[in-house]
Amino acid sequence: MTLRCDLPICAPVPVSGHSPTQRSFISRRTFPRLRNAGLLIASCLFLSLSAAVRTRADDEQKDQSGSVTLKELSLEQLGDVEITTVSKDPQQVMKTPAAIFVITQEDIRRSGATNIPEALRLAPGVQVARIDADHWSIAIRGLAGQFSKDLLVMIDGRSIYTPLFAGVYWDQQDVVMEDVERIEVIRGPGGTIWGANAVNGVINIITRSSENTHGAMVSLGGGNVDQGIGTVRYGGTLGNDFNYRVYATGSIRAPEYHSDGDDFDHWRMGQVGFRTDWKSGENDSFTFQGDTYMAGSGEISYLPSFSTSASSPAAAELIETSVAPVSGGNLLARWQHTTGDGSDIQIQAYFDRTNRVDLEGGETRDTFDVDYVQHARIHGNHNITWGLGARVSPSHFIQTNPGINFLPNDQTDSIYSGFLQYELPIVRDKLTLTVGSKVEYNNFSHFEYEPSARVLWSLSQNQSIWAAVTRAVRTPSRQDEDVSFAILALPQPYPSPSVYFEVVGNPNAKSEQLIGYEVGYRTQVNKDLYIDFTAFYNNYSGLQGYGPYGISENPSLNALFFVLPYANIIEGHTVGGEIAPDWKITHWWQLRGSYSYLDMSLRDQPGNTDVGNLISTYLESSPHNVTSFQSLFNLPKHFELDATYRYSGRILEDNVNPYSTADLRLGWHFAESLDFSVVGQNLLSPYHAEFGGDPGPLVGIKRSAFAKVTWRK
Repeated sequence: MTLRCDLPICAPVPVSGHSPTQRSFISRRTFPRLRNAGLLIASCLFLSLSAAVRTRADDEQKDQSGSVTLKELSLEQLGDVEITTVSKDPQQVMKTPAAIFVITQEDIRRSGATNIPEALRLAPGVQVARIDADHWSIAIRGLAGQFSKDLLVMIDGRSIYTPLFAGVYWDQQDVVMEDVERIEVIRGPGGTIWGANAVNGVINIITRSSENTHGAMVSLGGGNVDQGIGTVRYGGTLGNDFNYRVYATGSIRAPEYHSDGDDFDHWRMGQVGFRTDWKSGENDSFTFQGDTYMAGSGEISYLPSFSTSASSPAAAELIETSVAPVSGGNLLARWQHTTGDGSDIQIQAYFDRTNRVDLEGGETRDTFDVDYVQHARIHGNHNITWGLGARVSPSHFIQTNPGINFLPNDQTDSIYSGFLQYELPIVRDKLTLTVGSKVEYNNFSHFEYEPSARVLWSLSQNQSIWAAVTRAVRTPSRQDEDVSFAILALPQPYPSPSVYFEVVGNPNAKSEQLIGYEVGYRTQVNKDLYIDFTAFYNNYSGLQGYGPYGISENPSLNALFFVLPYANIIEGHTVGGEIAPDWKITHWWQLRGSYSYLDMSLRDQPGNTDVGNLISTYLESSPHNVTSFQSLFNLPKHFELDATYRYSGRILEDNVNPYSTADLRLGWHFAESLDFSVVGQNLLSPYHAEFGGDPGPLVGIKRSAFAKVTWRK
């Protein structure tokens, strides 16, 4: 039987960890505060500056003779880079009415990043925290958690957002870093173009055309944590218009620091893939690409255990570790047709297959997606972009624990959508208004609309101001509607009957909603100094929490259940800003920095009380202040010395103290054929915690070092 109780309660504090179903009640250990945070960076900068000053004349002579030590975009060129994520149509960064940041291939190489999450640290306003060796929390403007539920993440336009848990499995996303052309990061809502779940930001990882990856490449590296990184790639051409590449890559990562010695987070992954690009005449281009992968992702979890014996306790809670087998693959095809008047048509379709089985459950999912986009110029500079899309995703949930289940086990998720965006030049080359909306129908919340209005004022060729108002939604996931999982409520000695919290999905769950207000300013002060500033105010409603509880008794298990249903009961706002200056002091020294501030003010909607979920999942999951500083030195004889300093404020949810850390890279870049580097990461302490979620003590992210060599022919 089930008894309803009208009085709401404070639910147990959930902790974002390896599974959204995990909840931990164990106190967290904190690490000592870091001292002398800037000593190492300051020493390296002083030594590098001294060496660079002594040899500046030599470098100038080499540059005049045509020898280029570093091929990279100037700051002026960077402002003219065409990005596609904001409107699905190429636009210059300086003329884009959105908080956009572009991470280039050269940025990735100079950072020493070995994976996409590490590369995302380069973007302002992106909170990147490592949970353990193979799991991350990545967020933009708050609402942090392992699954990045409010971000839409794509690889070449293919969404990697899963509707099971609402978010991204970062441990199964492996991209050859040398093949990344750029990463476009939108801070703020992008649902007008991309649809549901593009709430706080959009990340689009764009790989190079196979036309630009001819020849052979071998890249090998390893160290004390990144124990093995290897990639082999070969590309070529058949005729004048057909280009291709094939590759194989693999990596092994050791566990991070565990004070209890439970080194569960060993990670390994292998992947192979291909890409072809074919041009037919001047107006048509075709792309066909695919990847397949296998991985083992270490995990740990609290699992409830039930006993049907009346003579023994019914309850137990086990800590188990395992290596979750992960596999999958994808195929993507894209056709683009351009016309002489600046209009174009693009059709893209992809198939994606994922298989994953872990301690809390498993899933196999097939996703079929097709999109049609047309861009047309009318009446001179008036631009219209519109499109249609359909996605069908059948899935099967595999129950691996009696206390966790999704019903029904088999379900097909679907999204059908259309969007229209109109760009109106009010004052030619000065003032532009962009309005549009996306309309979707999905199987969770049915009809959704996401309108936007953006205005761009170009003060000059190198200076612009923009503002935007946007509505975005995060649609419910299967976890929100269909999950049922048990949490042991009382520690040993267990009472009789045993007491559990049972969290259940809400079949009437609604979308979480955002109305976002943004204003930004960009200026190319001179050819060597670029500044980008954004301020925002986000108003949220219908965020997920726990509704009024009920009581259920199961005599056969000798157990009593407090039933906690998911409910849309939290509202409020966030306010903050980001600034990112970029200063090229000389041709051999460049400084970059970023600072992000976030303040969250959320509350329970009238008539509800869910303080535990409100504080842990939302208010205390993101730091108020995040800053970074990067120095890039081009030294004589093709050497490079790059230093990065990062600071992150306190995360109260898991008692993560503020921390400072630094990375250092010494590289030798000889033309385009050979690149050798030695990289030290997290150098200011033996280990530090960045985010919580695993049962037991906080995982410390180790100080590490690795060497890498890349050869091309």
